[in-house]
Amino acid sequence: MAWTYSCPKCQSVVNPDETVILVCGRGDWKFLIGLHPQPGNYTVYMPPGAELESGLRYDFYCPVCRKSLVSDEHHNLCSLIIWQGDTRRRVLFSRIAGERATYVVMDKSLEERHGADSVNYDKTLPHFRIADTPSGPRIVTK
Repeated sequence: MAWTYSCPKCQSVVNPDETVILVCGRGDWKFLIGLHPQPGNYTVYMPPGAELESGLRYDFYCPVCRKSLVSDEHHNLCSLIIWQGDTRRRVLFSRIAGERATYVVMDKSLEERHGADSVNYDKTLPHFRIADTPSGPRIVTK
């Protein structure tokens, strides 16, 4: 069963198929962007002619309610709700182009951390406790 992604503000589903669809932009320039639904897979689908300049911070919005997805945890991260059945989690992902940092959080427990750049936020996200598993969270840094 695949994960369903939804907006934390309006609860609308943002992956009607296999791709997470969001509004992305900088300033007045906005476009639809598709993100791979697997945390840690950094494949991005963009319209012809659109490019993300590495190192720049972009804004992400829900395509339904148009609210910002910037997380409360850090101004460089965005947040979505992910769920399967009754199991709900949050996924936090970097809004810096080219930065590979993704977290999967349930309540205040860090369950997964993906991407080599995720260590950049370890000191700024101290309120997450390590998931109660024998080996802690699943850490993937490729």
